Amino acid sequence: MFKQRAISAVILVIIAAITLYFGGALTCLVMCAVSLIGVMELLRIYGLNKKGLGYAAYGATVLYFDLHQFILPLIAVYMLVILAIYVLTYPNYKDKEIMAAFFAFVYVGVMLSYVYLIRDMKHGLILVLLIFVSSWGNDTCAYLVGRAIGKHKMSPILSPKKSIEGLIGGIVGAGILGVVFGLIYNHFMQVAHSVWIFALIGAVCALPAVIGDLAASAIKRNNDIKDYGKLIPGHGGI
Repeated sequence: MFKQRAISAVILVIIAAITLYFGGALTCLVMCAVSLIGVMELLRIYGLNKKGLGYAAYGATVLYFDLHQFILPLIAVYMLVILAIYVLTYPNYKDKEIMAAFFAFVYVGVMLSYVYLIRDMKHGLILVLLIFVSSWGNDTCAYLVGRAIGKHKMSPILSPKKSIEGLIGGIVGAGILGVVFGLIYNHFMQVAHSVWIFALIGAVCALPAVIGDLAASAIKRNNDIKDYGKLIPGHGGI
């Protein structure tokens, strides 16, 4: 399993590196495509991926990547659209399905868009790497430490394989990677205490990565599924 996960990770790093290096339209298109797949995977759990609500979520995701500066009006309009579908086709949909369609757009589309939005900032090529330092770094370090010395279960019901040792190892590992990131960043732009700033950011931002991981697991358990998809061998879906 680790070999498969490692190979997939290497391929993902290569794709991410190419996408982020060129930035602009390429990053926007790739992240939009990734978001659409993620939205589809989440909607598929609720049987909405090929229904009107699903198509509304896909449309909102594409529109958002083109008009992200109008996020609040877009969210309001999207809410009105899915509510209109709800009442005009009643009783085809349940209220929880409306909530799932709204959640899929915000949780996947909007959140993933920040990879593109940060890349589009000044010095974005360097700054956007911090997302992956915190997330992928935490995940990899937690996995390795957990396999090596993990004994105390962190969340035995929700995620039995995760350990407290792995949690600590992931946070510490992300902090150490933040130090490396700070050294690289300081090579391009001299910023006072950049090494310690990015070490702190790496460690602190590892916590949302853990919460996001467990939230994804909770959704799977609530709906009795093993993986969101098979797109990424050893990892699952987006």
